[in-house]
Amino acid sequence: MKVGCIGLGDIAQKAYLPVLATQPGIDLHLQTRTPATLERVADTLHLPAGQRHTTLDALLDTGLDAAFVHAPTAVHPDIVTRLLEAGVPTYVDKPLAYELADSERLVTLAEERGVTLFVGFNRRHAPGYTQCLEHPRELILMQKNRVGLPEEPRSMILDDFIHVVDTLRFLVPGPIDDVTVRARTEGGLLHHVVLQLAGDGFTALGVMNRLSGSAEEILEVSGQDTKRQVFNLAEVVDHKGQPTLRRRGDWVPVARQRGIEQAVLAFLDAVRAGKVLSARDALATHELCERVVRAVPDRPGAA
Repeated sequence: MKVGCIGLGDIAQKAYLPVLATQPGIDLHLQTRTPATLERVADTLHLPAGQRHTTLDALLDTGLDAAFVHAPTAVHPDIVTRLLEAGVPTYVDKPLAYELADSERLVTLAEERGVTLFVGFNRRHAPGYTQCLEHPRELILMQKNRVGLPEEPRSMILDDFIHVVDTLRFLVPGPIDDVTVRARTEGGLLHHVVLQLAGDGFTALGVMNRLSGSAEEILEVSGQDTKRQVFNLAEVVDHKGQPTLRRRGDWVPVARQRGIEQAVLAFLDAVRAGKVLSARDALATHELCERVVRAVPDRPGAA
């Protein structure tokens, strides 16, 4: 299977290439507009010259069976459009695009062409989080906090808070009938945001504080007098009377702990089987993120 990786930044190098480079039957091709980065990364993977490309045209000319897009979000629409029009099953880092209209267009294009479009929401595949599906979920609380990183609202929500939004959607046990957003901005920068989703018998809260003093990710699901907490996707604590702690195994790769390996394999398995995957549900997460963006007070461009 001929697989292209477009964009060779940190996420590609640290998380995706270590998985792709070890899969049997994968003929890996790299593409970036930065020659020095291309040579360094390709040398590390011992890839020959024919699998190194500085243009998307050259990469497409190889006859790809699948592609992974890890380029900056701003160029996702152009790159993904080219891939889908060429009939290439495409895995793209979240978000699809900063603007909802672009995301809608890409999902529609994939459906019209009958081509897989897979958005990399890796937390849906992370073992600590998938195990929460088997737990009572009357109350769900997720925090994903940072240190000293207030940011322009749209980029913060679509590049980072989207993980919280999608994880809540993944875990809620029923339809959402109420959405509430609270946020604090200063000087056009978003300091914190809180999203509340509610439905019949459940409430879900998502929190991101960019001035929290700590970089952390905590998920908590509770109900029926029990609680499960997941700390930084690595430690799981169950509470029913006396707490019990389960840690990630010493030899478990970070990509597997964070669900990236599982997401990659699910995509590749679908491609091999000729199964077309839809990004329609991923689009619902982008639609909810747009509601959050528009609820932020004093955001640039707000009416």
